[in-house]
Amino acid sequence: MKLVDFMKVDLARDFLLNSKKSLRLRPNTCIFNILVKHHCDNGDLESAFEVVKEMKKSKVSYPNLITYSTLIGGLCESRRLKEAIELFEEMVGKDQILPDALTYNLLINGFCREGKVDRARKIIEFMKNNGCSPNLFNYSALMNGLCKEGSWEEAKQLFVEMKSTGLKPDTIVYTTLMNCLCRASRIDEVMPLLKEMKENKCEADVVTLNVLLGGLCRESRFHEALQMLEKLPYEGVYLNKASYRIVLNALWQKDEMEKAAKLLGLMLDRGVFPHYATSNEVLIQL
Repeated sequence: MKLVDFMKVDLARDFLLNSKKSLRLRPNTCIFNILVKHHCDNGDLESAFEVVKEMKKSKVSYPNLITYSTLIGGLCESRRLKEAIELFEEMVGKDQILPDALTYNLLINGFCREGKVDRARKIIEFMKNNGCSPNLFNYSALMNGLCKEGSWEEAKQLFVEMKSTGLKPDTIVYTTLMNCLCRASRIDEVMPLLKEMKENKCEADVVTLNVLLGGLCRESRFHEALQMLEKLPYEGVYLNKASYRIVLNALWQKDEMEKAAKLLGLMLDRGVFPHYATSNEVLIQL
């Protein structure tokens, strides 16, 4: 399938179809799936469906779970959720192909992306009722959707539900929930989560720490934010430029110029250079 590698997808498809007629070749499902994926990746869903139509003419190349999942993912990316559900129902009903957690996740992500979190929640329930246990990615996708719409209480409940199934939250799940709570000005509920991460040997990354720094600054808890910036590098924790800038910008906006000057000095000592305009404003205000 070198033709596909060079993005000559239409040429590759025509070659396969003509070969079936003239050379009596019988391309299998795997080969056709490559074409379906490339069409979907390029947003050409109509061509992808044409390939699937051709696949159904032979048992050797009949669409499988990968075929349907690829199409469903393409439809969700194109925000054609109604068609994605219809195709899902065709897969399960007509072709009797059982979806896996990945197929469900495509739908969950699709609905959450469109702000239809209730529909995404129903998909999780449908999974459980039909013998497919939701995995970490399914819960994470739904939690992200809940957090984006500010439903922090439901996100917390989902987090508890997820852990009750025996699944262990990863850094992304913890960070997603922390970000949701920080935006809801519930920073005191974030600290126990950070402690829980350490107890579960789940390492907080720089994104997690930046979320926490942003949450502290949002509630004007600058002393704690500055303490974190001062101590964490000595504990072997990596901070990036954004870590310092989050706090520096917040101090400047709240007119905390003495603290901002102190942080500016710390940044320069560590070779972290602030944005020119921000540092100038801090120095002018002193």
